Amino acid sequence: MDPTEETAVTIVHDTIATPFGMITVVRSGAAISRIAIAGQAHLPASATFGARQRGAAADVAEQLTAYAANDRRTFDLPLAPEGTPFQHEVWRALAEVPFGTTTSYAALADAVGRPGASRAIGGAVGRNPLLIVVPCHRVLRSGGHLGGYAAGTDLKARLLSLEA
Repeated sequence: MDPTEETAVTIVHDTIATPFGMITVVRSGAAISRIAIAGQAHLPASATFGARQRGAAADVAEQLTAYAANDRRTFDLPLAPEGTPFQHEVWRALAEVPFGTTTSYAALADAVGRPGASRAIGGAVGRNPLLIVVPCHRVLRSGGHLGGYAAGTDLKARLLSLEA
C-alpha cells in the first residue's frame, strides 16, 4: 500500500441499555465520536452512525454502569468527537470540571481565555457529542439555575444528584 494513501475509517454504532436510558455509541475506528441519548437535541440523522456492530459499546456500558453505581468518577475511553477547534477547546475545559462540582458558562468562558463569550460557550456546551462522559451536565446558569441539557433537564438533575 502506498503510504500516502488515506486509510478509510470505519464508522459503526451500537445502542445499549444503561441506567440513564438507551444510549447510542458511535465509533470512528477505535475511538468514540458520539454518545447520544434518544431524543436529545442536536442529534444528527442516524445514517451518520454507520453500520450496527454489536458489542461496539461494551466498554461504554460498563463504565456508565459503574458511574451510576458511584463506583466510577471519571471515564477512560478513547474519544474523538467531531467539532470545530472552538468546540474542542470548550469540551476539553468541560472534561476538567471535577466530579461532584459545577461551573457556570461565564467561568467556563474564563477558563478558555474568552471572558464575555458565555453565549458562544453555551452553544458549544449544548453541542457536546459525548454526553455524560464529557460532563456538560456540570454547567449551570448564573445564580446556580439548572439551565438546559440536550438530553433533558430531568436527566441533568439526576446526574447532578448522583454526583452530590
